[in-house]
Amino acid sequence: MDDVPQRTSAVRNNTTRSRFELEADGGTAIADYGINAGIITFTHTFTPPALRGRGLAARLIQGALEQVRADGLKVVPQCWYVADYIRDHPEFADLLARR
Repeated sequence: MDDVPQRTSAVRNNTTRSRFELEADGGTAIADYGINAGIITFTHTFTPPALRGRGLAARLIQGALEQVRADGLKVVPQCWYVADYIRDHPEFADLLARR
C-alpha cells in the first residue's frame, strides 16, 4: 500500500468530465457526479481492478467530500459506495441533502 497516495490532496475535481479523480500506478479511480442547485449527486464510483483492495476508493471519496464541504455543497449519494462511506464516516453526515 506504500505506492498508493496517502494524502487526499491528490484528489482532483475534473469539472470538464464531472468527476473526481485519484491516480495511482498508472490507473485512475473516479467518482462521477452531477451538480444542480447547490447539490452534488454522486452517481458512480470506479476503481480499476488492479488497484482494488488498497483503500484508493476511500481516499478518493474522502478527498471529494472535503472539497464538497469547502465548496458549500450538499450531497445526494446515489452511488452505494458513497452512501456507505458517509454512513461509516459520520463526520460527513452533515453534507447530506435533506430530501
